[in-house]
Amino acid sequence: MANPYSTLQQRKEDLERALDSLSVHWGWFMALGIAQTLLGIVALGHVFAATLVSVVFIGALMIIGGAGQLVQAWRIKHWTGFLLWTLGGVLYLVAGLMAVINPVVGASLLTLLFGAILIGVGALRLWIWFNNRAQPGWQWIALSGFLTVAVGLLVAANWPGNSAWILGLLLGIDLLFHGWTLFFVSLTLRDRHKRRL
Repeated sequence: MANPYSTLQQRKEDLERALDSLSVHWGWFMALGIAQTLLGIVALGHVFAATLVSVVFIGALMIIGGAGQLVQAWRIKHWTGFLLWTLGGVLYLVAGLMAVINPVVGASLLTLLFGAILIGVGALRLWIWFNNRAQPGWQWIALSGFLTVAVGLLVAANWPGNSAWILGLLLGIDLLFHGWTLFFVSLTLRDRHKRRL
């Protein structure tokens, strides 16, 4: 039987080696962090443009996914799922093309979908909490569920007026926080690299 301490020690040594190899490239992490932070600031300053860019990007991904699904459907055309694969691919392709051609309508539909997803996820969290409410600490799941449902209802209630800015706002916030994270990771890696020299 393997010694759990030796396995844990081996994982720690593997992690140390991985961090040492990454620390050499701390500058790339810093550059990427700064770039993403600046892009996040730009996106927050121009939320409508950021919304349109994000919709076009999602539309392009849907076109690629739809084309891939159609190729797969025609490769398995003798299988029983051929029609479903083809239908799914066509729907993805058409939705992606609509989002790219008219990103304002795409933003409106994606915002409504976003609100619906938040409501669904919040309801699921509340259901999980309700079934486990006797457990200690599960009130945090309830709070999370209530907040998620509330945000989803706010998004849905203000639709379609919020469609012009909400996706751009989320993109800007995501870029900003990811940029900060990479920047601080780069500082840690830089300090590790200096200690090794």
